[in-house]
Amino acid sequence: MTKFLMAVLAFGLAISGAAHAQVATTTPPPVAGAKPVTVERITVHSRAIEGNLEGNSADRAVLVMLPPSYRSSPTRRYPVVYALHGYSIGAEQWAKEIHVPQTIEGAFAKGAREMIVVLPDSKTVHNGSFYSSSVTVGDFEQFIAHDLVRYVDAHYRTLADRRSRGLAGHSMGGYGTARIGMKHPDIFGALYMMSPCCLSIRALGTPDAAAEKTLRALRSPTESAGLSWGLRAQLATAAAWSPNPKAPPLFLDLPIKDGVAQPDVIARWAANAPLSMLDQYVGNLRRYAAIGLDVGDRDGLKGDAIALHEGLDRYGITNQFAVYPGDHTSGVAGRVQDVMIPFFSRTLAFAR
Repeated sequence: MTKFLMAVLAFGLAISGAAHAQVATTTPPPVAGAKPVTVERITVHSRAIEGNLEGNSADRAVLVMLPPSYRSSPTRRYPVVYALHGYSIGAEQWAKEIHVPQTIEGAFAKGAREMIVVLPDSKTVHNGSFYSSSVTVGDFEQFIAHDLVRYVDAHYRTLADRRSRGLAGHSMGGYGTARIGMKHPDIFGALYMMSPCCLSIRALGTPDAAAEKTLRALRSPTESAGLSWGLRAQLATAAAWSPNPKAPPLFLDLPIKDGVAQPDVIARWAANAPLSMLDQYVGNLRRYAAIGLDVGDRDGLKGDAIALHEGLDRYGITNQFAVYPGDHTSGVAGRVQDVMIPFFSRTLAFAR
């Protein structure tokens, strides 16, 4: 049982130190001559999220960044990059964290080809969906891979082909990129993961009986709003990875019970970790035109990012990998402008 006691709640350990720095990121200098991007705020209804047990809305806020030439070139079609936010923030906060539209405008001004960039909101009652498939949270994996893509293709001048769709994300969004990317190569053609969290289950030590008591005292999902960041993260993880429709009022199984680790729940969490999933999805990952991955040298997630890079290398799956100077959030805006957008400019299929 001891080894299970060392495997509870990877997420909280991995990025709790970055929780309060989500929007305090450095703004890259403006790029001379950058042309304005048009920002549209829309709502997309997701059938995949309907009926979830937490009561998360199936009507999701989405930011759509249209490139400078979109209005002036009415017959032109564009690739699309879907960019996923991290835990505890939504699309609006994500936009501030990566300083869009300025960084997207700057990337285009520095030579990246124009594309549409879409920022969907996947914040939930416990502060994050983990882009997973859960009756408790809702099927956010299908929301991103199908409902959102279908809506954007129907309402904007996109190149509606997997080779012209990119998927990217930071932290929890990087996890979502890995998870969805492994399972949906029929939808996306290139992936870029920024400081992805939750690639593995990592040690926290002996479960905290006091924390368990606090969580089990909740009488509805909405009561989690008064909890600490770490406890809400534990609930979000359990709701996404160990849902239980027979366990009201939270409809989830915690990884500890009466202070004792629950191996069956921990196994369900581990089954959702991309480092555990990798061997099953090698064939799918080989289908991508390109895979990118980066992490800061002072980020607690660096070890798992390196492990994912090495796992891809082990199977001969080409991937662009970088460890850059920075912590979990300090360099993210600059990486969007100078690395992520140019990456998709090189690897997605554009109209001839």
